[in-house]
Amino acid sequence: MAYRDIRIIGDPVLRTACDPITSVDATVKALVEDLLETVDEDGRAGLAANQIGVSLRAFSWNIDGEIGYVLNPRLVELSEDEYQDGEEGCLSVPGLWYPTERAWYARAEGTDLDGRKVVVEGEGLMGRCIQHECDHLDGHLYLDRLSRRHRVEAMRELRKRGL
Repeated sequence: MAYRDIRIIGDPVLRTACDPITSVDATVKALVEDLLETVDEDGRAGLAANQIGVSLRAFSWNIDGEIGYVLNPRLVELSEDEYQDGEEGCLSVPGLWYPTERAWYARAEGTDLDGRKVVVEGEGLMGRCIQHECDHLDGHLYLDRLSRRHRVEAMRELRKRGL
């Protein structure tokens, strides 16, 4: 296992949709180990494979003491009448937190390393994490979901930081 560096905004891998995992080999097993080790740090809720430079559909999470992963996740359900608009940040956009509207509840389905079906679901922070990481796997950052005013502010701050 290896703790991996986080790719930062501006890296093209973050803006590219990830490829599905078609077979589980040593490379995919090592990726999962790296995702689990890298997300296992205080303040980290989730981590998509492209955030560590691997353009494959997988993410890990670290919510309320539970650490896990899913391969080839796809969002299958979002609450339609309950939303959250809390502050959201991203390891790939360090130090910036903005109100980001998300569904209160999210459910994703995928598989584990043995090909068994995995259901990842939750409300609040877990719901936000599932949506955030699936966005990453589709080549999107949370900044894309910001209101116009907050997006302009975030872009200004990023330019100031040279990112």
